[in-house]
Amino acid sequence: MVLRRKQLAVLVALALSGAHVNAQQVANESAEPQDENLEIIEVSGFRGSLNKSLMEKRTSVNNKESIVAEDIGKFPDLNIAESIQRVPGVAISREGGEGRQITLRGLSPSFTRTTLNGMEVPASTDGTDSGGGVNGGRGFDFNVFASELFNRVDIQKSPTASMEEGGIAGTVDLYSAKPFDYEGFKLVTSVQGGYNNVTEETDPRAAFMISNRFADDKIGVLFSAAMSERTVRQEGFGTVRWTNPVQDGGGLYADTSDTVVSGTPDVGSCVDDGVEVDPLNCLWTPRLPRPDYFGNDQERVGFTGSIQWAPSDDLTFTLDGLVSSLENTRTMYNFFHMFRSTFDEITPTAITVHPNGKQVLAGSYEGIKSRIESRLQESTTDFSQFVLSGEWFASENVKVEAMFGTAESDARSEQYRYNMTLLESTTYGFDFSNNENAPALTYGYDTNDASNYNLSDGRLRATDVERENDTFKVDVSYFGDEVTIKTGFAYNDRVVTYAEEQINGFPDQDSAVGYAEMMPVDDFGSGFDGPLEPFLVADFDAINANLLDVVWTPRSAQSWQVGEETSALYLEMDTSYEISDMLLRANYGVRYVNTTTTSEGFVQGEAVQIENDYSNFLPAVNLALEATDDVVVRLAVTQSMTRPSLNSLNPGNPSFDYINGSVSVGNPFLDPFTSNNVDFGVEWYFDDEALLAATVFYKDIDNWIVRSSEERFVDPAYFDFIDNDAQYDPQIALDPREVAYEHSSPNNADERSISGYELIYQQPLSFLPGVFENMGVVSNYTHVNADDIEGMSETSYNFTLYYETDVYGARVSVNKRDDYITDFTGSNGNVAHGTTGPTQVDFSSFYNFSEALTFTFEIINLTDEYERLFTTGDGSLNLVREYNHTGRQIFLGARYSL
Repeated sequence: MVLRRKQLAVLVALALSGAHVNAQQVANESAEPQDENLEIIEVSGFRGSLNKSLMEKRTSVNNKESIVAEDIGKFPDLNIAESIQRVPGVAISREGGEGRQITLRGLSPSFTRTTLNGMEVPASTDGTDSGGGVNGGRGFDFNVFASELFNRVDIQKSPTASMEEGGIAGTVDLYSAKPFDYEGFKLVTSVQGGYNNVTEETDPRAAFMISNRFADDKIGVLFSAAMSERTVRQEGFGTVRWTNPVQDGGGLYADTSDTVVSGTPDVGSCVDDGVEVDPLNCLWTPRLPRPDYFGNDQERVGFTGSIQWAPSDDLTFTLDGLVSSLENTRTMYNFFHMFRSTFDEITPTAITVHPNGKQVLAGSYEGIKSRIESRLQESTTDFSQFVLSGEWFASENVKVEAMFGTAESDARSEQYRYNMTLLESTTYGFDFSNNENAPALTYGYDTNDASNYNLSDGRLRATDVERENDTFKVDVSYFGDEVTIKTGFAYNDRVVTYAEEQINGFPDQDSAVGYAEMMPVDDFGSGFDGPLEPFLVADFDAINANLLDVVWTPRSAQSWQVGEETSALYLEMDTSYEISDMLLRANYGVRYVNTTTTSEGFVQGEAVQIENDYSNFLPAVNLALEATDDVVVRLAVTQSMTRPSLNSLNPGNPSFDYINGSVSVGNPFLDPFTSNNVDFGVEWYFDDEALLAATVFYKDIDNWIVRSSEERFVDPAYFDFIDNDAQYDPQIALDPREVAYEHSSPNNADERSISGYELIYQQPLSFLPGVFENMGVVSNYTHVNADDIEGMSETSYNFTLYYETDVYGARVSVNKRDDYITDFTGSNGNVAHGTTGPTQVDFSSFYNFSEALTFTFEIINLTDEYERLFTTGDGSLNLVREYNHTGRQIFLGARYSL
């Protein structure tokens, strides 16, 4: 449907009033008499949801994307993050093959603010070490929610003054369903079974929603529930990082005089402490080459409830609640040989140099130590949110809105890590010649003989990240003939509490006999792209039953709490102008916000409390010009801010990494990131349900936070703490009395600029002949330019090809992002760490058996895309860090709706 000028004016008026805009209704009600015979085509299904999203985008004054109704429920998505990844400018990071956090326009997750039913929400989940561990920052973990709990998502890319501050990249607004969304009784239920070709397990997934109105439609009640189980096996090969004797700090090779070398090292002058040494000491070598197994049994349950009461046509009260629980039981095994800290005990017998001259392609060694690491990690995230809101039309021209909400996220992770270390050094070899990601391995001993190993605790630790948010807001709107004025106040109280506990006194064993078993996975590595074989691991049941006394002792010195109170006032105006034959919609406003932080922790055993405060003015101008009946031109000039991650404000004791010789501390006096933003876009709605659009954006960000670092010896005042820390293992740790540690802390010390563009093409291909007229395309492309931005992919794109009739339909979706750097500081001499950009392919189909019953068939990760992490060595290399896969997930299900 192509809207004419008068119809657009009606749409704008409705949008300014805050009413729900139905483009089809507007087209009917505002049509001129000569348009009485205009053909109206009702669009439903996936196409219908795309059409609603387009109308939301078109009528918005600011730059916004929306996912509405079936767009979420019918994408082949495990959670809400994977639904959002279809939006231009959005890329996601995954944990065990499932979407966890989003990156918007090249900025990391901490720069995107997330709200649920109008209030900012916290959520932390756990992960593997490579996945980031337990999240203690501002980035929102979307995997805590199932996508079935929501019926709409808005992604605000340019702010208005009435939007709460905090998201330089943008704001993601999540909405759960409400009873007044439906005319009367509504029942929807769905069940699915998901089969994974790696685990060969079938997991259930189900959702249910019921809603109705009572008392002459004055009261509405809605309840929904979603549950899922997921069995994951992430199998592959890893190196943790690459290093060499000169960079690692553990001494040079014991002897290279008899080493057989194939190829020529091209490392220039290999110098250690000013002395030129054998170039073999500068060749990059896998630091902890190892086969990896990450297993995860996941259970996710979520409930939403909503009660609405409209005692009159002018007054509505709404109480929304959402409760969600995510439980993960992770079993992680790896079997590594150690090229770290002890190079002075290692003798290379033969080395093949990679053609690039900088790394070892294949090698065999004497004097190697090995270790089998077994981890059981039991984690739970409990999330709850309750929001009471009201809307009152005090008169024909005045509307008052108020809300109070409280939300809490409690993520606890208990980790039982056991080390089985080889009693004697051995010979060992690796060869990457036939596979750059997974080498062939050779061993000089019986790797599966438990008598060859001892047993010790590697880490018996628990972490708790508890977040609490309380929000109060009130807004007053005045609707004039030509202008809408809105003002309001918002107060937020956020608290993040981090605590650690540990189990002390584990009785180390001289022999692992009786406490080891073969990996409890018979077909480990059977579908992997490279050689993997099962190996000996710790027997958790035997150890925990006979050796472990589970008494958790607080690590007070590693615990902290950061509170943040914000108060904001804003004034905003919406209006429109007739310019020649064009309509200009305008939004102007300014927001003032004050922030006070209170950081509590321990410094050298003494409790400290530090306060900091700052204020910001944030003006915003958003313009949308209806240049023709089909073209919208947008311009946004705004200022925005993102506060430092609350965990970076920690004032407490340093966090030690004894293995890598590093120390990190927080900084409670950090200032917020502030950004000047410009967005300019042109949107051409050239046909029914069709869009061709281009947007360019620029962000100039001040107060960029970087980690300043220097290499120096640890303050002796911490030696007593280190000596009594159960996490300090003298066998593998760098002794802080003898080795200088890298000390780092965050500081406001830099600026960054980000520029880029987004392209969108969307169209049903109804002009094609015959059966092809039911096809359609949804696609977008994003390019970002920036320097030294962690988590930024230079390009990303989405492409969906769909075929849909009233009875059946199918679609294939492709999501691709470029490689991206996750850590520019690197470690063990590496300039940076990164992730290889994945290409995710998903398939979804449906068959409407009847008006109420639909059968579905979906495949997630159709091509079994591998996850690959890498390090960069001297900055010019791409060295595998982890290479693994989780398999494809096949879902068969049914939906029933009344």
